[in-house]
Amino acid sequence: MKNYQDSDYALNKYSKSIVYRFADRVVEVTQAEYLTENPGKTPADFQALKTASDAIYLEQVRFDTAQGNKTVPISEIEETELCSVHGADYAVIEQPEEMAQQNKRRELGKKALDKLTEVQQRRYVMYHVKGLQPMK
Repeated sequence: MKNYQDSDYALNKYSKSIVYRFADRVVEVTQAEYLTENPGKTPADFQALKTASDAIYLEQVRFDTAQGNKTVPISEIEETELCSVHGADYAVIEQPEEMAQQNKRRELGKKALDKLTEVQQRRYVMYHVKGLQPMK
């Protein structure tokens, strides 16, 4: 058996046996061993099993390759707003200031809304909150 380090698929495909690679060893099942352990089977049965084994390994390689092509180094996404999280210092230092500003804007907005009539309030909310345009 050749020692193919690339993949389980290559190891199995280029061997006449069915090959299983484990973390600590490689196991080969030859046709003779298969027929000895399975007296009712034929060499055609072994070949069908070998073909199925090759197909399974090939499918696994294709899946792994497809998944590998989807990976992106973290260095490319750490600056994006949607993929990054704030550091621990944000919660302690920046967040309270931001929350205070939001609360102040909310209070000013509430005071301004209180000066409007009910119809004007409803229109304001529909336009600014719900994004609805006035009818013409």
